[in-house]
Amino acid sequence: MCQSQVRNHRHRLSRTARNLLLSFRCSRQTFARSWSLLFTKAFAAAALMIAVFSQSTAAALPNILWITAEDMSPALGCYGDSYATTPNIDQLATESVRYTHSFATAPVCSPVRSCLITGCYATSLGTHNMRSAFPLPPSIRGFPALLKDAGYFTSNNVKTDYNTSDSARLIDESWDESSDTAHWRSRRDKTAPFFSVFNLMTSHQSRTMVWPYEKFQADVQSHISSVDVHDPATVPLPPYYPDTPIIRRDWARFHDCVTAMDQQVGEILQQLTDDGLADDTIVLFFSDHGSGMPRHKRALFDTGMHVPLLIRFPQKYRHLAPAGAGSVTDRMVSFVDFPPTVLNLCGLSIPGHMQGEAFLGDNVPAEREFALGHRDRVDEAFDCARSVRSKRFLYIRNFMPHLSYNQPTAWPDQGDIRGQINRLTNRDTMTAAQWQFAGPSRPLEELYDCKADPLNLHNLADSAVNQNVLASMRTALAESIEQYGDRGFIPESLLSTVDAKPHNNAPDREVRAVRIAATAALKSGFSTEYELLEVLKEPHAAVRYWAIIGLGRMKMTGNSLPALLPSLTDPAWAVRIEAARILVENDTPAAALPLLVEATGHMDLNTVLHAVRTIELLGDKARAAIPAVRTVAKRCQGILPNETTATFVQSAQQDLAMFISFSANAFLDGQQFSDQSER
Repeated sequence: MCQSQVRNHRHRLSRTARNLLLSFRCSRQTFARSWSLLFTKAFAAAALMIAVFSQSTAAALPNILWITAEDMSPALGCYGDSYATTPNIDQLATESVRYTHSFATAPVCSPVRSCLITGCYATSLGTHNMRSAFPLPPSIRGFPALLKDAGYFTSNNVKTDYNTSDSARLIDESWDESSDTAHWRSRRDKTAPFFSVFNLMTSHQSRTMVWPYEKFQADVQSHISSVDVHDPATVPLPPYYPDTPIIRRDWARFHDCVTAMDQQVGEILQQLTDDGLADDTIVLFFSDHGSGMPRHKRALFDTGMHVPLLIRFPQKYRHLAPAGAGSVTDRMVSFVDFPPTVLNLCGLSIPGHMQGEAFLGDNVPAEREFALGHRDRVDEAFDCARSVRSKRFLYIRNFMPHLSYNQPTAWPDQGDIRGQINRLTNRDTMTAAQWQFAGPSRPLEELYDCKADPLNLHNLADSAVNQNVLASMRTALAESIEQYGDRGFIPESLLSTVDAKPHNNAPDREVRAVRIAATAALKSGFSTEYELLEVLKEPHAAVRYWAIIGLGRMKMTGNSLPALLPSLTDPAWAVRIEAARILVENDTPAAALPLLVEATGHMDLNTVLHAVRTIELLGDKARAAIPAVRTVAKRCQGILPNETTATFVQSAQQDLAMFISFSANAFLDGQQFSDQSER
């Protein structure tokens, strides 16, 4: 039915409804005693008015198709990657608005999905660590539930991974259908508007670097034509990778995965056209964070956080677009903005707890000044870093600078490219760009001019010319931590004591606890040894924890090391474990190593993971812990199901047991290798 026919049909319905209402008024006088006729006419009038409203509303509501590619930086022809083979997405770009400043909130998927489903920063909810089991308050719903309430059919194909113990509730309330066959075609009422999500795994890290090469060839590369297979000999290798045949092969492999994913995007868009729905559907294409390759995924550089975003508006919804088809916008957007934007496009109210801003639709606020990012524990690898990205500059604050960007991590370390980088890690032979990622530590602060240095290779934090920029970015970070109640500065073993409420709904007591921990973390990097030793006397466990972390980043004097001994009996195990680490690293293991051994038997698996990971990184200095680590490995094996992979979401205890097993087995394998080397 064309638009003029729709308008005429609505007009006829409205006129009939008005006539029935007039008849109803007359009937009320003439047939006062004939209640049956009276109610019949009243009901008919009401039904017709509802029909008019429903048809008008349905005609105004756009369908939303949301296509997400896993683990993919803007490695697309439409974003200037001449090595990419992405004809379908490039064609979509000619029909869409292309965003050049779209950013994830984290460089790893689960915390990102927590944000995308709720419209809140994962750090605010306590779901910032990978495979979190932190609960959400009942008031935090999956935003597709609001679309369902408005009459939308909602489908999700297929990934959920919302990083909370409330995932089942979010899935149930958000989706009419969530499965590997979920599709807009499943809706019974074919006239109902839909919100359909497709999560494409083809460019995921498992395919691009972790799977054995033969499996990649059979399951991915075989689905693209031989003409589209990328030649490793001609691959433009990033400067932060050593140039070896294996690394060239795997960088080409990543592009093959992107090409295969591009084909899937084309198939979905063709289905939309075949169903006659392209003219009624707004299409969003984006990736969940940077690519799964080393120095991309898990890192707060632009390689890990900058994502492609294309939004196609059909003609009838062109008034909602910020520019015409094929145009480019540099408006800065963040994933936290996506849920309110979808709701705004559909004319729905945005819940007050959402922390992003709609960037499309009516009454759009001014452009955001900064995109915020966070990096916390991923699998068994502990970390804490925050980023602030402006249009031009990227600021990163590493709260645990003693840890490398290239921490050992069992699951991605299965990839050949990781093995190559690890084997070639050598300060004397690596370039500065390669050492930045592979070296044993990081700067406390990093500042990059992303316009002049898009790969973030040249740290300007110590540049006198950029001190004003550095100061403004520091301020922006501190203000964002305060505004959103960042819970990432409370160790996981202590986090359960903080209520699961967003910052703006939390009781004053909980707000204070979060604020105190964040303040201690911000100060720890700039405090002296004497100041940090004094902080160890503070009553708040998280404050003492950050004092210990601060001490661990500096070379402590022999005279001050005994001051850490009381921390081995601290009420908080997180403090004990970090104090023990520092003492063992400084060749004072007598009391410290037994403490780590004791922690491996703790009932709380968060504490066990912290202890075993610490032992793993201590390596040969913790050889005496071998029997205890063997014991905990067996304990965890009894918790895990028979077949366990890092990509499969399990129960909270099983996930923790899996990560403990990663560290335990890595440590035991390393010690076995050490024994063989000594022989």
